[in-house]
Amino acid sequence: MSKKRVTIEVGNLDQSAKRFIETWRKVERGETVARQERLTFDNLETLLRTLTPSRWTLLRKLRQEGPMTVRALSKALGRDYKNVHTDVRALERVGLLSRDNDERVMVPWDTVVAEVTLAA
Repeated sequence: MSKKRVTIEVGNLDQSAKRFIETWRKVERGETVARQERLTFDNLETLLRTLTPSRWTLLRKLRQEGPMTVRALSKALGRDYKNVHTDVRALERVGLLSRDNDERVMVPWDTVVAEVTLAA
């Protein structure tokens, strides 16, 4: 079974469109294209506002412990339920968390890679 990986980056619509067109052309030529999962933020500020240190900790805890309810997660983290619920919703919205058949929260990724390019 292959590992599921998502890359988090800062970019813009033009960069995403260019990557899509390049991939499309490779497929048209019959080239094999590896599946890539990407989460692109418009700017670094939005990325950092979305992926706070508390939310990274939440992701790590869920990855280590496996799927659990938001209530169980808040207890495991020693955090207030309402704040954990807010964090879970934010991470679900961007696709870093999902729910299993029992509606428990889970991390569908084996690896999350964050890439930030410092432009001149």
